[in-house]
Amino acid sequence: MRIDNLQYANWSEKIFRQMRAGEVDAVHVTIAYHENFRETVLNFEQWNRWFELYPDLITKGLWASDIDRARAEGKTAIFFGFQNPSPIEDDIGLVEIVHSLGARFMQLTYNNQSLLATGCYEAEDTGITRMGRQVIKEMNRVGLVVDMSHSADRSTIEAAEISERPIVITHANPHDWHPALRNKRDDVIRAVTEAGGMMGFSLYPHHLKGGSDCTLTDFCEAVARTAERYGTDRIGIGSDLCQDQPDSVVEWMRVGRWSKEIDYGEGSAAAPGFPPQPGWFRDNRDFGNIEDGLRATGMSDADVAGIMGGNWYRFYAGNFSPKP
Repeated sequence: MRIDNLQYANWSEKIFRQMRAGEVDAVHVTIAYHENFRETVLNFEQWNRWFELYPDLITKGLWASDIDRARAEGKTAIFFGFQNPSPIEDDIGLVEIVHSLGARFMQLTYNNQSLLATGCYEAEDTGITRMGRQVIKEMNRVGLVVDMSHSADRSTIEAAEISERPIVITHANPHDWHPALRNKRDDVIRAVTEAGGMMGFSLYPHHLKGGSDCTLTDFCEAVARTAERYGTDRIGIGSDLCQDQPDSVVEWMRVGRWSKEIDYGEGSAAAPGFPPQPGWFRDNRDFGNIEDGLRATGMSDADVAGIMGGNWYRFYAGNFSPKP
């Protein structure tokens, strides 16, 4: 089983066919960065159109059982998530609505301070806000998973403590492997994983040691060492693959509507666009390279199978449904 728990590609028939060629059984796709509720609904509509146009390639995913159905039918199950709480605006009632529409993950921040928590780019981390505590409680109730990938340290640790269900970091890497601002320190990863949550390893070059030149061996060794430290069952893949996106999309991701200035984020002013992917992971057809690389570290077949998809499958099965 292969599950990628974060992609934001420029979706097309070509990419859907590459998913099938790579035997990718499920992908969690971002359908909102800074969109409000109505704009997010339009993104759901667009995906409904793709499901209608390519029924032999993709299918909507709501529950872990949809991955079993997709595998039996030779398709890829598509699960939805938000990288910002903007789709719920300032209305806690929309948490249940977006879950009913198909959302299964929601980040509490995207780099900046939000109504719910502090983003990783802020100078001061004040932790989970009053509204944030209420929204986490409601997310727990309906089965919308708390994602802290772009959140600051204190906020992430507090979210793990406050949440009555496991939370996730869908796409990041250990800070002590590569000290990017978005990568996570030991106490953060430990807080999430010890509370039953998971971290998806990112293949976005700014998160990799050596950037676009990161080797497969270096990446897989980092995964293996992290699995040893926090538990093999707490690690998966969240590639953050932004395939075929124009560089103009980076501006939307980082700036949205909150600033008139360009925020280069983890890139540089000289190269504000998307960095090239490592040669061993260019698109969905290359997941086999990661499997081979993990086996080369000495990991067992069972552990590799968990990291490549089994762990996310188990997490989906336990955390998407409303509380009984």
